[in-house]
Amino acid sequence: MRPAILNPLFAEARVLPGVGPKIEKLIGKVLNTEGNPPRLADLIFHLPFSLIDRSYRPKLIAAEPGQIVTVTVNVLDHVPAVRGRKLPYRVLVTDDTAAMEIVFFTPHEEHIQKVLPPGTRRIVSGRLDSFNGRLQMAHPDFIVAEDEADSIPEVEPVYRTTEALPPRTLAKAVRNALERAPALPEWQDEPYRAREGWPDFAAALKAAHAPKNAADLDLLALPRMRLAYDELLANQLALALIRDSVRRLPGRSLKSKGALRAKAFAALPFQLTEAQEKSIADIDADMESDSRMIRLLQGDVGSGKTVVAMAALLHAVEAGCQGAFMAPTEILARQHMASLAGMAEAAGVRIALLTGREKGLVRTGILAALEAGEIDILVGTHAIFSEDVTFKDMAVAVVDEQHRFGVHQRMQLQGKGERPADVLVMTATPIPRTLQLTAYGDMDVSRLTGKPPGRRPVETRVLPAARLDEVIDGLKRALANGARAYWVCPLVEESEKSDLAAAAERATMLREALGGRVGLVHGRLKGAERDAAMAAFKAGETSVLVATTVIEVGVDVPQASIMVVEHAERFGLAQLHQLRGRVGRGSAKSTCLLVYHPPLGAVAKQRLAALRATDDGFVIAEEDLRLRGAGELMGTKQSGLPDFHFADVAVHGELLAAARDDARLILSRDPGLKSPRGEALRVLLYLFGRDEAVRYLRTG
Repeated sequence: MRPAILNPLFAEARVLPGVGPKIEKLIGKVLNTEGNPPRLADLIFHLPFSLIDRSYRPKLIAAEPGQIVTVTVNVLDHVPAVRGRKLPYRVLVTDDTAAMEIVFFTPHEEHIQKVLPPGTRRIVSGRLDSFNGRLQMAHPDFIVAEDEADSIPEVEPVYRTTEALPPRTLAKAVRNALERAPALPEWQDEPYRAREGWPDFAAALKAAHAPKNAADLDLLALPRMRLAYDELLANQLALALIRDSVRRLPGRSLKSKGALRAKAFAALPFQLTEAQEKSIADIDADMESDSRMIRLLQGDVGSGKTVVAMAALLHAVEAGCQGAFMAPTEILARQHMASLAGMAEAAGVRIALLTGREKGLVRTGILAALEAGEIDILVGTHAIFSEDVTFKDMAVAVVDEQHRFGVHQRMQLQGKGERPADVLVMTATPIPRTLQLTAYGDMDVSRLTGKPPGRRPVETRVLPAARLDEVIDGLKRALANGARAYWVCPLVEESEKSDLAAAAERATMLREALGGRVGLVHGRLKGAERDAAMAAFKAGETSVLVATTVIEVGVDVPQASIMVVEHAERFGLAQLHQLRGRVGRGSAKSTCLLVYHPPLGAVAKQRLAALRATDDGFVIAEEDLRLRGAGELMGTKQSGLPDFHFADVAVHGELLAAARDDARLILSRDPGLKSPRGEALRVLLYLFGRDEAVRYLRTG
């Protein structure tokens, strides 16, 4: 149950004066409440990003055009707009040192005459401009009588809004929500709070909404640091509770002598790396212990994660159980099936594939065999989540491309077997340490550094689109010598159709220039068509594959040695690194050409320079975080990453580490959160939407 003290903040925004259905809907759009009615808590978490300083109060004779000014004037006369002529409504005013025109381009004459009657004194505040040598102020922000001077703020916070929602309407709603916020118990450790010089939560919130200068908007300002720490503590406490709960659930010890693994690995054309051996040892120890395994395997592009995953699956099979391997897309699931099938055959293990495309009798047969224990390893997409998929005894689940799955899916997958399964999740997108803590703090982590023997570095070159003809000429020469190439066109959701058209046009143009043998693959192709295009490229029936970013992860064609990325400035650093990782997988010298359209912004320049400087995915991930910030890095809504209001892990990394340590200490001392501070921390969890973690609290 949510603590009753929070009820006022969980009231819907429509309880506020001036917020009707239309305004409420617009507020929900601004605050991204995903179709749910916005609440007062959403409003108070919406901090200003800028401010308007109205403290400049000069005489008109000395006022600087281009500035926000607040001046006291005498209203002289009105010059109404002339019908049929595109002239504004003007009001002439003076402060006895100089004259000024107040201009209205969309006049409501009755209202203007009411607020600016001739012969009165008024205080006006707005941007001062000069037009044809005359001072002008268009549509003042404030027009008040002298006895209402206090109603004009010296400094006015500015909130992100949407076109149809007036800034002052949103600001008023935020102010009213703040006034209704109840006094909350202190959940921070008092000595730590005192040492940092932080205000209490209510004071921090109030100060963050009332900046006095630009420094108050800084993420390192004390009130904002306090709020960021609160949010990070809620995140870390929730993850610690989930982790604690998973560790407490009875696991089972799975013993294996490694006989199946030895057979499978003997069929590989390479030796395992030291990092692979260490990761397998970590997994073995997890699976043989009585506790549940929930481990994240991070590996750079081409570091050999699939082999490590197969080691875990074979460990379970040798112990008399089943394993599942889940990928986020059908392309990847089929790719993994192709990679694992050879090892499974060498080990004498039964493996099957289940995606949305397996239907009818084929699907029925797979499900029956799975439930009877006649399939040892099932590879599939999220179709494995379906209720009709029943394992005889699943002991380990491997999830590929973990950044597409959040904590909830992890918990769901663990419950698939008769008994809770061990879980190994993998990502080929190296995750910066700070993001790892916020999104995967409930997991142990293994890292695969380096690449398997024989992998050659990829030469990376950056060139402008004006040199595209040179790129095509070079490609023609390379293809004549048997090379194969990817050509990637960007896909931006807002203009999906036009971008797909651009990819199709590029494929047509390359067919004309290169003499056919050009394939095309994109996300809107049907599965069978996509597979056929990929298979043709892999078999060498086509030499060039034009693609949108559906080939970003997991596609493995060792013969491909050239990667051309058009509009490289549109891609994130990690994404470009992933694309580059599609080449350099065979023995041929490989090249990645990043083609950009000038002018390049400062961040795009740094991004492309970083790619030329290193091919270490972990270094690139940290640089990507520095350049883009956490929110944009993976697109939090799709990534399983938490969506923060106050915290920015690119800036607040030290606070995150402190919050993690604090959360662990709290739960070691008070695992049920029953002390006075524990009760306050329950309020914190609910306030920041981490209430799902409360059900993992220890009882008794």
